[in-house]
Parts: sequence; structure tokens; C-alpha cells
Amino acid sequence: MKDKGKNFYTLAPGIILFAIFFGHSACTQEAEKNMNFNPLTAEEKRVIVDKGTEMPYTGKYVNYKEDGTYTCKRCDAQLYRSSDKFDSHCGWPSFDDEIKGAIKRVPDTDGMRTEIVCASCGAHLGHVFEGEGFTDKNVRHCVNSVSLNFVPQKDMENKSKTEKAIFAGGCFWGVEYYMQKEPGVISATSGYIGGHTENPTYEEVCSHTTGHVEAVEIEFDPAKTTYENVAKLFFEIHDPTQVNRQGPDVGEQYRSVVFYMDEKQKETAEKLIKILEDKGYDIATKLEKATKFWKAENYHQDYYDHKGTLPYCHGYTKRF
Repeated sequence: MKDKGKNFYTLAPGIILFAIFFGHSACTQEAEKNMNFNPLTAEEKRVIVDKGTEMPYTGKYVNYKEDGTYTCKRCDAQLYRSSDKFDSHCGWPSFDDEIKGAIKRVPDTDGMRTEIVCASCGAHLGHVFEGEGFTDKNVRHCVNSVSLNFVPQKDMENKSKTEKAIFAGGCFWGVEYYMQKEPGVISATSGYIGGHTENPTYEEVCSHTTGHVEAVEIEFDPAKTTYENVAKLFFEIHDPTQVNRQGPDVGEQYRSVVFYMDEKQKETAEKLIKILEDKGYDIATKLEKATKFWKAENYHQDYYDHKGTLPYCHGYTKRF
């Protein structure tokens, strides 16, 4: 449940129960209205949203030879590596492989072809063909240049020098809001982790059938901040003593968890928890080895920045 307002705790018990169940639905509807993607030109919208096709041999990346990664024009998700690009002489960029999990295949409305879309946001990319014999993989992703952006290899290498951390502490909107404002933090991405369902949706996580929690993946520059600094902030922007809830948000998907990437992160988190316990805090935060992090739907990303309001159940409290 999200954004229930300042008077939540003054409601009668029956109304509170109604609000808990109604809140998820209202929240989802409001969030869907706030879907945020990269701005598109009229031509980009014609192809990416309306499933059009650019004219052959007119696209920027038809004969592009640089080393790097091709990303989704609408949501920036990584889609293809330049090492999988080949010249099929068809007039559109061609790839014989995709980055794992990046592409979704769906039957085209023409009843004959297979459409390919970005698995993260559903943007139309083009079509996939098999059995043509162009490469040993015998697959051709025929993609519109207008559906793509390109990140040079040197930029990807610089990005790989960053470090990541994953925290769950109630609604991911609030955790993301505060984390992305921390100096040294490059990005904060809302998503799901800790469960057993692949590609979980927000509705599935809210149904308590996936085992996932709402979490935020942090990418930070170790030259500007440390994992310990980011972890300290995590313990100061949510209440780590609450079990399976955060403020008015109640449910297992709101439990407090540090998902550590390695033993060093685990040791740091254990040290911070010990400090808080020595100060008298009854810490409920669990430590779990990080597993696959699933990025949440785009309308959940940067939610409060786009809405123009402040988090309703997260706030800063100095504890260290």
C-alpha cells in the first residue's frame, strides 16, 4: 500500500483494513499514469510505440562498426553487444544473439512473423528470423536503428569500475528517492529480489506468492563513497526495527533486508547492525546473499521525482 496520507492512523480499524487492500489498487493505477520513458520524436514513436518500420538503409546503425553495447531507445535497457552484430545486407542492423533476458518474442499481428520487443519496457524493436544461414547461430534479429541507442565500449568499461549494493527497506520508492541523492551514488533502480519467480510483476509481488521483496539496486563510485557509507544511509532512511512492514505498508514484500554481494559487504553490514544493537535498537534487518535482481516496471523508477512529492513512510534519522 502506498501514499495513504497523513491521517492513516486516525482511521477506524475497519476503514484501515479497507485502505490496505484498496491502496495497492489505487497506487498501481496512479503509478501507471506516471510511466516515464525517454522522450521520443514523432518518428521514434511511430516505430517504437506504433510498431512501424524505418526505411531500409536509412538507419544510423546499419553499417555501424564501433565496439560497445546497443540499448533500448525508450528505457536504456541493454539489448545487444556489438560482437553479435553482422552485415546481412538487408537494410537494417542485424544481430545473431541478444543479451540474456533482454528480448521478448511475440507473434506478429500479421500471423507469420515473430516480433521482438524490449523485455523491460515493451518497445518495438523489429523481427527475428531463423534458418537463413547468415551465421553459425542461424538467427537474425532485424532491428530498427531508431529503436536503439549505442554505448561505446570505453564507457561500458568505465561503468564496470563501479560497485553495486542491494537493499530492501519497505516501499522501493522511498529507498530509491534517498539513495539516488547520496553523493557518489550513480544510480538507484527499483526492483524485486529474494524470491523464486522469474520476471515477477508488481501485482505478483503484492500477491505474496513470489517470495520477492521490493528492493533497490544501488550503483556507486567507490572513488567517491564506500559501501559502508551507503549501508549506513540505508539504516538511517528506514526503520530497521520493523518486521514485514514499513510505516503503513504491511506485508512480507516490505521486510528489511541487506542483500550482500560478497563477504566483505556482509561483514560491513554485520558490523553496522552490531553498532545499532549496542545502542539499544532491536534490529529486524536480515542479511541474505544477493540473487537475481529483477528491475521493476518503468513506472516505478524515479517515482517521487516525477510525482513531485516526498516519501510518505521514509525519512532520515541519524543513527550512527
